[in-house]
Amino acid sequence: MDSGVLEFDIGVGGATSSGGGRDGDDDTIDISHPVDEEDMDDSPLPISCDIYMPEGDFLDLEPSEGMEFESEEAAKAFYNSYARRVGFSTRVSSSRRSRRDGAIIQRQFVCAKEGFRNLNEKRTKDREIKRPRTITRVGCKASLSVKMQDSGKWVVSGFVKEHNHELVPPDQVHCLRSHRQISGPAKTLIDTLQAAGMGPRRIMSALIKEYGGISKVGFTEVDCRNYMRNNRQRSLEGDIQLLLDYLRQMHSENPNFFYAVQTNEDQSTSNVFWADPKARMNYTYFGDTVTFDTTYRSNRYRLPFAPFTGINHHGQPVLFGCAFLLNESEASFIWLFKTWLTAMSGRPPVSITTDHDAVIRLAITQVFPETRHRFCKWHIFKKCQEKLSHMFLQHPSFEADFHKFVNLSESIEEFESCWLSLLDKYELRDHEWLQTIYAARKHWVPVYLRDTFFAEMSITQRSDSMNSYFDGYVNASTTLNQFFKLYEKALESRNEKEVKADYDTMNSSPVLKTPSPMERQTSQLYTRKLFMRFQEELVGTLTLTASKAEDDGEIITYKVAKYGEDKKAYYVNFNVLEMKASCSCQMFEFSGLLCGHVLAVFRVTNVLTLPSYYILKRWTRNAKSSVILEERANDVYTSYLESHTVRYNTLRHEAFKFVDEGAKSLDTYNVAVAALQEAAKRVALATTRNEGRTTMVNGHIRGNLASDANRANNSSANHQGNSSQPLSEDDMDNRFQELTNELDFASRKSSKENIAFAKHGLQM
Repeated sequence: MDSGVLEFDIGVGGATSSGGGRDGDDDTIDISHPVDEEDMDDSPLPISCDIYMPEGDFLDLEPSEGMEFESEEAAKAFYNSYARRVGFSTRVSSSRRSRRDGAIIQRQFVCAKEGFRNLNEKRTKDREIKRPRTITRVGCKASLSVKMQDSGKWVVSGFVKEHNHELVPPDQVHCLRSHRQISGPAKTLIDTLQAAGMGPRRIMSALIKEYGGISKVGFTEVDCRNYMRNNRQRSLEGDIQLLLDYLRQMHSENPNFFYAVQTNEDQSTSNVFWADPKARMNYTYFGDTVTFDTTYRSNRYRLPFAPFTGINHHGQPVLFGCAFLLNESEASFIWLFKTWLTAMSGRPPVSITTDHDAVIRLAITQVFPETRHRFCKWHIFKKCQEKLSHMFLQHPSFEADFHKFVNLSESIEEFESCWLSLLDKYELRDHEWLQTIYAARKHWVPVYLRDTFFAEMSITQRSDSMNSYFDGYVNASTTLNQFFKLYEKALESRNEKEVKADYDTMNSSPVLKTPSPMERQTSQLYTRKLFMRFQEELVGTLTLTASKAEDDGEIITYKVAKYGEDKKAYYVNFNVLEMKASCSCQMFEFSGLLCGHVLAVFRVTNVLTLPSYYILKRWTRNAKSSVILEERANDVYTSYLESHTVRYNTLRHEAFKFVDEGAKSLDTYNVAVAALQEAAKRVALATTRNEGRTTMVNGHIRGNLASDANRANNSSANHQGNSSQPLSEDDMDNRFQELTNELDFASRKSSKENIAFAKHGLQM
């Protein structure tokens, strides 16, 4: 044919590079450095390359010597288009430069199977090959050579048509490297679907449907995946800068806004942490327990967005800071935890909850050695559904059994026994994942954790704190640029919910369900939600029985059970003098609220109000104030009940020991009555002094105090007799009851100041 100039239109195409390797289209490679395409068979084309496609009748032309092209790129595109029709891949083999100005004046394009791999070449000699490539070069001679004319046009100077290998059929051509090209329309569709949160597999399915087959798409899923990755990387680099600009601006506006950036060896950003002033202040009130959640990856980069959260006095999630993790190594977590601790004034939490992750576990052990670490039980349950999906399908009862044994075991021994029975029942003793979580049982099974505060209202139900603070605001299509707008909306919404809960607590009184002074007391102390939870426990005591199981004089053990269900009992140890109780269920230690079992014991021991020891400030209306509960000037009635209860129970404990000894014989009885007479006088004197009255008038006690003393004298006189005469059983009972009445009378008359007088009189 006659030589002529072929016109080509310039389009946009190419796929994403995988790992930064160069491809065969690099037109700056010197003849002494040929391109080894075998090293890049799995690496799609660079996204920045331009593709030149022939038009019209030239689409069916076969290369021949003398053909002219407007440019080197046009010649390369023509040969690649020919190769696609025939069924082989091309690459640039060599080039020659002008000695005068260094410009390229000659190119050779070859079949990708040209030549042979040189395994001993210098660039592979001193490095370990981790993933050996398959051998694809077979010495094929097919090629097209072009050189530049003085006119600036390029002419074909050589063409070898024959190949020494089989060519690829049309339905497989899209797998050849030089033909795996993502066209402009395909890129647009990928960008749109990626922004909507779709992954590469689903996007490829949509492309195949759109173009009518994989061969018509023109590239593979690997190309699509890498193109998407490069999209994310380019967007991420820009958005990271926006993120840093935002943090710098927030810090400049408020120096209490804390942020820190961890960098790699190449000074690129690795991880970012920040905490606004409100988050830092929240930690001072509610930083006793913390949740750190790295499973929240709802952003278009699939980066772990990791918020630190806790629970406020309304049981709502509260923020303690946030992080974006580009690197999830142990060193990164150590850096993050140390940085967070610095932002929180160096005060570690009592407990921390995280996902089940060995790397996080190691970092927490180093940074928070005294903090109790718990794996999120609900994340483990979710993982169980994945790891044991076949069991869920084959055995519908398995899930219920698993949850029951984990949540409802009352003791470590019970859990261990139930776990073994579960493995045997479903033949799972050799299941690797179950063995892994069993080895970590002390970090997620409730029965091992009940002695530590986690601020959860129930051991079996999921805490609100485990729900992401940002649910409903950030999703898979969120960019970092969009993130901070949504982040601020989430903060505003959470703050508004707390304000609403504060308002409801202060401006509405809950309905009381019992005449108990304790219910009235706590309704004025706790926030509305926490009171309602406490009220459930208090009302529940009406169905409980508490019977004395053991008494060593100082500690009394009560057996508490629902009426008619004695087999499922809890044991409460009650220290009468200190007014402290502990239950085998350990609800107070775990949640900071007393269980119904302890409240039932308080009921039978006449503890009318909740001792201040059991009122955690973090659950009260004054959680964020400097008011001390024990010094509330506006709660005189409650203070009176609290102090009176303590005094009454202390005196009664001493009195019963006195009565037991005093009623054994008439002699000891008379001595006891005389002691009570003296005690009554001392109490009367102290009471008069406290009330500001004149103690004595003309040598006589005035008013009710005189009658009180006379009552004691008359009691003593009525029981004078032969001290050696033994008492009958009825007399013993009568004497015991009389002494008890006297002591009960004395204890009711006691006050905080004169309690020592009464105890002294009893010990005479």
